[in-house]
Amino acid sequence: MTCRQKRSNTYKHTLILVWGIVLLACNYTSFSQSKVTQNAAQRYEIDAKRVGVDPGSEDALPRSREFLRLDSSYYVGWYFEGQYKLNHAADYLGYKNAIIPLEKAFYLLERDYAKALSTRTNDIQVYFPIYNYQLDYTRIGYCLRECYANTEQPEKVVALMRRVLRWKLQRDLYLDAYNYLAWTTHRYRFYTNSKYAFLKNNIDANEKLAMSYLDSSLRNIERNKKYNQGLYQPGYETADKMGVYHYKCILYSYAFNIDSAEKYYGIMRKNNGLPHNNYANFKSVCGDFREAEKEYQIASGTDNGDKRLQEWAYYTSILQIGKGQAKQGIELSDGMIKGFGSTPGFGWYNIALSRALTYDGQVAAAEKAVEKAANFKELHIGTTLGQSHYDFSVQLLKLIQKEQHIAMQKFEHKDWWYSPKILGNMAAMTTDRFMQQYLIINQFAQNPERDRVVYKLFSTESTVSWDEIWYLLKDFSTAFFVKRFEQELKINKRKPVDKYFKLFLARLKTKQGNYKEAKALLNEILQDQHTDAEFEKLFLARTFQAFAECADKEKDEAERNKWTYQLFKTYPQLIPFCGLKAPLRLRISGNDEGVLKAFRNCNFNFESSNSAAPTAVISFVKKGSKQLIRYSLIDAKGKTIVPEQTFSYKVADKAGIDLAYRICGVGGDEAKTEK
Repeated sequence: MTCRQKRSNTYKHTLILVWGIVLLACNYTSFSQSKVTQNAAQRYEIDAKRVGVDPGSEDALPRSREFLRLDSSYYVGWYFEGQYKLNHAADYLGYKNAIIPLEKAFYLLERDYAKALSTRTNDIQVYFPIYNYQLDYTRIGYCLRECYANTEQPEKVVALMRRVLRWKLQRDLYLDAYNYLAWTTHRYRFYTNSKYAFLKNNIDANEKLAMSYLDSSLRNIERNKKYNQGLYQPGYETADKMGVYHYKCILYSYAFNIDSAEKYYGIMRKNNGLPHNNYANFKSVCGDFREAEKEYQIASGTDNGDKRLQEWAYYTSILQIGKGQAKQGIELSDGMIKGFGSTPGFGWYNIALSRALTYDGQVAAAEKAVEKAANFKELHIGTTLGQSHYDFSVQLLKLIQKEQHIAMQKFEHKDWWYSPKILGNMAAMTTDRFMQQYLIINQFAQNPERDRVVYKLFSTESTVSWDEIWYLLKDFSTAFFVKRFEQELKINKRKPVDKYFKLFLARLKTKQGNYKEAKALLNEILQDQHTDAEFEKLFLARTFQAFAECADKEKDEAERNKWTYQLFKTYPQLIPFCGLKAPLRLRISGNDEGVLKAFRNCNFNFESSNSAAPTAVISFVKKGSKQLIRYSLIDAKGKTIVPEQTFSYKVADKAGIDLAYRICGVGGDEAKTEK
């Protein structure tokens, strides 16, 4: 056959198909109309009984059963059942079960009330009788979209939105179809057309498509003003536009288009529509952690109890680690786990808990928490954070914890290189670390967002802290990352973030042996006017550590002790894991030779003549049959670094090592201050 013959036959079959659909539609319509007429009494009764009953209430399920008994061909009973099941869904199966009645309701409403859905009018007499059908249609569509999105069926979400747009509803009501097209496109931006047909073939093209949907949404609001102005209160269109601006803020923040994001967040704030959680993410990306924390606190107060990840809690725990308050991060994350149980978000909270425990030096407990996260089937509901972000966060924490195990061997045994047993342990641990590095670097290499999320150090789509990123990059291609971060520093428009790029460059240049350049960058950091000492304790501690590492390479003991002391004062939990021998003075009351022997075997510089060294105040106390150690840590000026606390012990060797960690603020209970 020639091409022309093929086209001719295709045309003929198309005509037959069209006429078949037309005839079927005519029969279908007549059936629908007769069904509506036949069951008019039952439907009238259902409509009367549903008045005052919220489909989202606990009464929805028994009412749905009653409505279905009266008329199972009417959409209302299926709608109530689907809404109830959606509200009670907490896992994949729950959302799948809600889809069945919601789809039934959706298609029955379309079948029986097509005319009501397709009507566009500014006449209140015409609009009032059809309004409830359009309202129900958009609410059912919204619920169905939730179910599709929460069961990772983005193509069904897109098909649903396009189906809704066919009706050209004069107001979106519950379902902003163009906005959800933009959201879905952005959420799956790192995939291509080969996986999902609604996408383009790269992230830039997908983000451009998402923005075009939002522009279409604004045009749609303007087009419908001629119908809606006389029906709704003045200013209704402003409320509709806030939904569009919400997603524009997300896209502009992701693209680091700071001015545009600030503009739209400002409009939303002015109209009392500011999304505090998203704005907090944005301020954190800009390096304004104080404002971010404030916005997260507001977001926590507006939490409506949804069974989904509360992002404010997850990201607040990262801010607390940055403030040197890892224990508060532990308390917050543990509280979220206990409060919400194994509902969506449970895995994320365990990641947050593991991170806080990691930075508090409680490595064994951190490993248990991250394993819980790894073994939990998380549902990523109402967030652009997906499974790839989740897996990356888990694997990166596992890498850090393996690094910590190696560091702990060196900390607990200052002469570790003389012990065959310790060397054997470290060899096995090093092999585990290499395997973990290999796993995560392969995952990282396949991540199309690494330029936008990882190399930027702060991003609205990042689920790890800037400090964790260092563990990912530090052992790979130093020259490449020096070049990369020099480039990022040049193009970066967030002044408070400049110093983070400088810190990475300084540490990389130290690895290259360029100590002069490294120290110049570190001195620039200390002079930076954008540093918030309260919220950037971890950053300052890493800067002091970088100075000390540089001095250690140059064999300058006095300089190394000076900066290690600053590190000790600022973030003591880092000391056991930084590989530096920290200067430490002792003030001991009482005695237990076994404990002190194990304690002195840890990697402290007890013999340093450096006057700028913290003092460990240690007392051995006996209370009945219990042996107790009371301890605290003060700086050279007598200011408390680690508050006075007490713990009991039975085994001297173990107690000595435990004491060494506790002196560094690891574990313990900082709520117990000196009386």
